[in-house]
Amino acid sequence: MLHLVAQPETESSVYAEAVARLASVRHALRLVDGGFGAGPENDLDGAVAAVWPVAGEAKQRWFDRRSSSLVGTAAAGIESLLSERQNGREPHREASRTLVDEIRRELREVAGIVLA
Repeated sequence: MLHLVAQPETESSVYAEAVARLASVRHALRLVDGGFGAGPENDLDGAVAAVWPVAGEAKQRWFDRRSSSLVGTAAAGIESLLSERQNGREPHREASRTLVDEIRRELREVAGIVLA
């Protein structure tokens, strides 16, 4: 079973925890999408890190909430695909592609919270 659970955070670790969540999503995607091995297209971690200190508390909290939600959603979808493989069935190719595309879109949107 795949678990992507956020760890308790201190006020000073909100950024590190939120970014770690996104990294865990990208790592999990590598399990279901061989083409994702090099990471997401247009990885925005560096840009997010650059603007984080001036993003403002409201955007930082929004980023944190959305990244947490993304982890839960991604974990459920990825776990479903991995379960199919563990049961000897190959997941439907289009379902896998749709999941990966949706998670990539969500990763961009979450990064966009502080980049906007």
